[in-house]
Amino acid sequence: MPIDATAAYDDSNIFAKILRGEIPSTKVYEDEWAIAFEDINPQAEIHTLVVPKGKYVSWDDFSEKASDEEIAGFVRAVGNVARAKGLVEPGYRLLANVGADGGQEVPHLHVHIFGGQKLGRMIA
Repeated sequence: MPIDATAAYDDSNIFAKILRGEIPSTKVYEDEWAIAFEDINPQAEIHTLVVPKGKYVSWDDFSEKASDEEIAGFVRAVGNVARAKGLVEPGYRLLANVGADGGQEVPHLHVHIFGGQKLGRMIA
């Protein structure tokens, strides 16, 4: 169900529960700024989610409220995951859905990394 990207952060969202260790995930990366894990409903051969550890609803919320250190740490985490998965040379796609029209379904900022195959056009 699409969410309101302007709403207050909800500690009961699924990614908050994963960050707290209440829900298991197939973790592939973690540092002080972010955690990355495999999507449970992959849309490509490789479909990994990268989630900042801070309480941010969306990219807009993050870009407005996160410290420079948090932003740099998160962006580096995304790059670290893509490199670790061997996606730089063949190519990959990053996607961050924001709000209802953008198709955001979890009210915690996350970036999808898609790869491992030709991905085609972004919007059909």
